[in-house]
Amino acid sequence: MAATPVWSVDPRTGKQREQVAVEATSREVDEAVRAAHAARGALADAATRAAFLRGAADLLDESADRVVEAADAETALGPGRLTGELARTTGQLRAFADAVDEGAYLDIRIDRADPDRTPPRPELRRFKVPLGVVAVYAASNFPLAFSVPGGDTASALAAGCPVVVKAHPDHPATSELCASLLRRAAVAAGLPADVVSVVHGFNSGLELIRHPLVSAAGFTGSIRGGRALFDAAAARPVPIPFHGELGSLNPVVVTPAAAAERAEEIGAGLAGSVTLGVGQFCVKPGLVLVPEGADGDRVTGALTKALGETEPGVLLDHRMRENFVAGVRERTALAGVTAPVAPGAGGEHTVGAGYLSVAARSLVGVDSGDSGDSGDSGDSGSGYEVLLEECFGPVTVVVRYADQGEAAAVLDRLSGNLSATLQLSTAEAGGAPGPAAELLSQVTALAGRVVVNNWPTGVAVAPAQHHGGPYPAATSHSTSVGGTAIERWLRPVAYQSVPDPLLPPELREANPLGLPRRVTEAGPEQRQG
Repeated sequence: MAATPVWSVDPRTGKQREQVAVEATSREVDEAVRAAHAARGALADAATRAAFLRGAADLLDESADRVVEAADAETALGPGRLTGELARTTGQLRAFADAVDEGAYLDIRIDRADPDRTPPRPELRRFKVPLGVVAVYAASNFPLAFSVPGGDTASALAAGCPVVVKAHPDHPATSELCASLLRRAAVAAGLPADVVSVVHGFNSGLELIRHPLVSAAGFTGSIRGGRALFDAAAARPVPIPFHGELGSLNPVVVTPAAAAERAEEIGAGLAGSVTLGVGQFCVKPGLVLVPEGADGDRVTGALTKALGETEPGVLLDHRMRENFVAGVRERTALAGVTAPVAPGAGGEHTVGAGYLSVAARSLVGVDSGDSGDSGDSGDSGSGYEVLLEECFGPVTVVVRYADQGEAAAVLDRLSGNLSATLQLSTAEAGGAPGPAAELLSQVTALAGRVVVNNWPTGVAVAPAQHHGGPYPAATSHSTSVGGTAIERWLRPVAYQSVPDPLLPPELREANPLGLPRRVTEAGPEQRQG
């Protein structure tokens, strides 16, 4: 059978640019995984891992012009956006190198033996070890930060896990370029190049998740694709962790007091967040609750003005454009749904930004599709439930609500999200009596990140960041951004009464690596509390 070519395509024209690779066969996927598995021992030395990560960041920075040019040619995201994304990507690599040097991610805990306790306590020493080969499924909308050199890869390598990346078909040339730079950095650090490799093709993704030597997987993409891989990971003879970031509506609630105080600012800020990256951010606000009345009208008026002034943009590929146009058409066909600024086709290869408007009472009682209580008599077969689903692209749904009860009822219909945003007045944010505390509690149950008087787009790479959420935002409770992302690729091991010379260096009494550790001494004070 002839090999299937992998083409780089210009989304601005829809034309093929160049053949980059061929889709990997089952044998080639097996070889990549086995080579990664054989290389895992080389990643055991923390200093070497840290040097590798910093070297990879340096090579990416040195090749910035080539990387940005390749990514822009395949994604149409623009040099400005991609230059910022590259800085984020190299910053992640260096941040994980710092985490490796620090060693706190190992969570070392030592409990001294205490024979006088009831019952007696043996000596216990606990830390975390890498899982093994990690499969990474690259995202379409972030060709760098969530792709070959992105956070999943960086955190897995930092944990000591070799990586096989299934490249996204939207940016194969960028993927190959970045993979070559990472492999060069590995060799320069004294590691086998096979600690990072890339495969192409839909079937290679399935082969990866089923391979017996793959120990975990990270995914960023659609609910449909992610759920299929999640189910395949669970159906293996030995199931493996699958850390998937799937879909998110990212609701926003504008309180009446906030609308009265700064309607124009909120409307303009919302437009900027919805259209950032042509609406192709996973934390784009997709459902916005705005109060009825004159102040709410001022919010939507400012939104209308700002969106109307937004130029059409290019989506990542023709399939996404077709899905966007079809999704908008399906939503605007519903009774009571209006399009004050109609999103849709801006040209043969572009789309225009816009928003849809609907009354809250149309959504109250709509079944969100989860398996929870469905005892109310909402019109779940009316088609309005599609308004509670993500539409990838520069569009949002504005829901006009009459009172807090209606707003809360709409929020009750939502499933898990990456983010939830509250736009509050100055007094509400300062703790004045009102709906703020109740709303904060309600959206905390819905999302992995709660934002107040800001916008969810732009996920800071920081130690305290959490980029995940209840299903379907994510398939686990971990984060794919921030320092704790490394925890996904580790498992704890406790050593009981093991002689010191046999312990791993991280756990030996003399602490030869100088790692942070929590020690519980024997004694009566430890029996209290």
